[in-house]
Amino acid sequence: MQYDFSTPVDRRGTGCVKWDAKPVENAMWVADMDFRTAPEILEALQKRVEHGVFGYTLLTEDWYRAYTDWWRDRHGLQMERDWLVFCTGIIPAISSIVRKLTTPNENVVLQTPVYNTFFNCVVNNGRRVLESPLVYRDGEYSIDFADLEEKLSDPQTALMILCNPHNPIGKLWDRETLEKIGELCHRHRVTVVADEIHCDLTEPGRDYVPFASVSPVCRDISITCLAPTKTFNLAGLQTAAVAVADPTLRHRVWRGINTDDVGEPNALAVTAAVAAFTRGGPWLDALREHISANRRLAAEFLARELPQVRLIPGEATYLLWLDTGLPSRSFAPWLLEHTGLWLCAGEIYGEPGQNFLRMNIACPAAALEDGLRRLKKGIETYHQ
Repeated sequence: MQYDFSTPVDRRGTGCVKWDAKPVENAMWVADMDFRTAPEILEALQKRVEHGVFGYTLLTEDWYRAYTDWWRDRHGLQMERDWLVFCTGIIPAISSIVRKLTTPNENVVLQTPVYNTFFNCVVNNGRRVLESPLVYRDGEYSIDFADLEEKLSDPQTALMILCNPHNPIGKLWDRETLEKIGELCHRHRVTVVADEIHCDLTEPGRDYVPFASVSPVCRDISITCLAPTKTFNLAGLQTAAVAVADPTLRHRVWRGINTDDVGEPNALAVTAAVAAFTRGGPWLDALREHISANRRLAAEFLARELPQVRLIPGEATYLLWLDTGLPSRSFAPWLLEHTGLWLCAGEIYGEPGQNFLRMNIACPAAALEDGLRRLKKGIETYHQ
């Protein structure tokens, strides 16, 4: 089947966070895609809607099988059925886990720059963010393991949130790196929450390494957050899961999610996930090719037209991380006001992101070209 990633979809007037929050001309900020989801998923949802009754919903065996088969076949992780706990979203799950597994004023380690909502999950629950900044050198990111161990060894540190693949830098952590993180966390009795929501959005020919697959230690000290929502553009359906191998840790996580009432699926959540993970593979493979082509398009434009902007090499996600050398806190709103281009200010991902912008390229190529032209105009005008 041929899939269409070129025809624009008008999302204005649909209650869309990305496009309706304010009148903009090109919204390339929040991480959802400007594509309709896979037609195989739409077909399953339409069939479910035609049934016409939307009462309380149970998890089916197909739901468990869809997750376990997908991670086994696509990513080499053999999950057991009983590891899985439904949740309405990864952020609600992480907030619940922070409340259940830590006490007020304890530390949660974040590797910055990192997804900004992680900060909210920690601070809004009365816990402390302990940043372990990634090392940025010559356009590449790596982990300062001495600093990370210092933060993990703090007696007040109870939890680490690992972003794998890493948002916003698009980094795929390799097996050796993940194993070292696991060993340090195990040594200092720190539980790892691995947010792997972007795991399917890798460059063609590349795959991510699930943290829980690396070693028995990594498996037993971790909680893995999974969902079809980023991959298949289903965030509004509120369907996700956590996978926890250790039964004692799993019980605590399950208890927290259910105490917070974020563990009950809506009438379409199960249908969408099952369709995505059982029928969505060909669409995803085509999507990855399109995003990869967009990444190349952006790299060529920047090299030719904006050589002063450094594009950080990305191996995953549909997000570009752009080193502009400009103060993002002031430049990002200036760019929106003067060009209509809405990008994310890098500073919201932690202080190390202050001179960066994040650009969402999950859009038709024509929209990306328009956004890049606006970026060029904005930078040239800003300097003037």
